[in-house]
Amino acid sequence: MEYETVGPLRADIYEQLARIGKIVSHPKRIELLEILCQSERRVDSLALATGLQLTTVSAHLQTMRQARLVETRREGTRIYYRAAGAEVCEFVKALGDLARARLAEVDQILREIEVGGHSAEQVSRDDLIARVRRGDAVVIDVRPSEEYEAGHIPGALSLPLEHLEARLDEIGSDVEVVAYCRGPLCLLAPQAVAILRRRGINAQRLEDGMPEWRQAGLAVALGIEPGSM
Repeated sequence: MEYETVGPLRADIYEQLARIGKIVSHPKRIELLEILCQSERRVDSLALATGLQLTTVSAHLQTMRQARLVETRREGTRIYYRAAGAEVCEFVKALGDLARARLAEVDQILREIEVGGHSAEQVSRDDLIARVRRGDAVVIDVRPSEEYEAGHIPGALSLPLEHLEARLDEIGSDVEVVAYCRGPLCLLAPQAVAILRRRGINAQRLEDGMPEWRQAGLAVALGIEPGSM
């Protein structure tokens, strides 16, 4: 009798776990979660970032909210969405780590983004900290500006990828640059490195990104730093 009672209850637990699985079965929902782990956003901002229609983004967000992966706050007539907690972002990171470990196609896509099909040098967090302390590197954050303002590596310049080429004069050609974005599966930093290297600038990318920096308990700066925009 005890087994008959436990069996259905265990199935109910798996059914609840499957609610999360249904969310991440759609690639755009994973992308939305990744963005919301960087900063809270309005629907129109998310639509612009993902290339989706407003109604489509709203539908995805409602589904994610029903699964309690995202939350909202209201400011006047505006509604802002955010990841429901640190554990949501840890889950998104773990999903990416699993994909890199088990799916060779993921690293192949990343390699194709790199310069000439070769992997750019990746800088560890400890190495980056040491270089910055010695004054050997300029750190650039190539995420959208609202993500930079919500939290960035102290001292990093905000150079969103779409504005990078127009603002190369702010970097100079005789410096070493380290670019970072949302994490190891984010394509913004590899694309930035490719642009910089084509212009003759010595550029590498951080091996991970802002979520991992936060999770490591390292200092995070908020807002706009003088001279960063």
